[in-house]
Amino acid sequence: MTMTDGTAAPASPVAPASSGTAEVLRYTAFSADPAGGNPAGVVLDAAGLDDTELLRIAAELGYSETGFLTAPPEGAAEPDRSYTLRFFSPLAEVSFCGHATVATAVALAERRGAGEFVFTTPAGTVPVSVTEHDGVLRATLTSVEPHTEEAAPEDVAEALAALDWPAADLDPAFPPRVAYAGARHLVLGAATRERLADLDYDFDRLAALMRKLDLTTVQLVWREGESVFHVRDPFPVGGVVEDPATGAAAAALGAYLRERGLVGDDATLTLHQGDDLGRPGVLEVTLRPGDPRVRVSGTAARIG
Repeated sequence: MTMTDGTAAPASPVAPASSGTAEVLRYTAFSADPAGGNPAGVVLDAAGLDDTELLRIAAELGYSETGFLTAPPEGAAEPDRSYTLRFFSPLAEVSFCGHATVATAVALAERRGAGEFVFTTPAGTVPVSVTEHDGVLRATLTSVEPHTEEAAPEDVAEALAALDWPAADLDPAFPPRVAYAGARHLVLGAATRERLADLDYDFDRLAALMRKLDLTTVQLVWREGESVFHVRDPFPVGGVVEDPATGAAAAALGAYLRERGLVGDDATLTLHQGDDLGRPGVLEVTLRPGDPRVRVSGTAARIG
């Protein structure tokens, strides 16, 4: 269950899966403080669990996503550091989830040591590097190759109606686009910080539009400075009012900003998310010349 402000309700203990082997860990991603960032469930050994059990665990945990690890695909280059990783929201499987990827990588590194991991996800192969500094683990995921596409004017108008945002409150420097870096997100730029902070939307109406367009979240963004942004992500299709820190949307936003010429090809961006929910988190987005992929970095912390 989720609270009306978008945060996860306090999770009751998840009953063991029918296999009797599933241990559900709880981490927050993009914050070193368990009270910040975005909570994720992590199951490091999901072998033997079918899709019904995976969805049940994710629904009972109530976080926006839970990551489930199993053995790597046959023929993986480094099988001892490679895994298959799937993501479930309380309502359905999603193609890619950045914060659950970061949480899973940090959970693995706590047990296996920092270094390189490779996750095969429904969206494609996602390498993750985990480093340690002063006892703090930090994960950097590399997205699949991103792209953006036009958003139909009638779909943008419907999104604004569901959000109750007048078109005049959009920043003209950020034309609406659908951006993809493992999952699809509609990017809308807010003209002011006050507009971004005032989020009270029609849950069912926005969810219906998102299902039609196959969107994972709506990425709402306000630019504070040259490389500093504030973002919010409604996630009604996952059964969550708002995602507190969204790595997949951060990667998609990085691709969008580069394609629109709003940042350079060699840039490090700081995204602040979760402040308006009381769960502040920080996501670092890195763009590299000659590499279309986007890197998203952040810390993670065990909850409870």
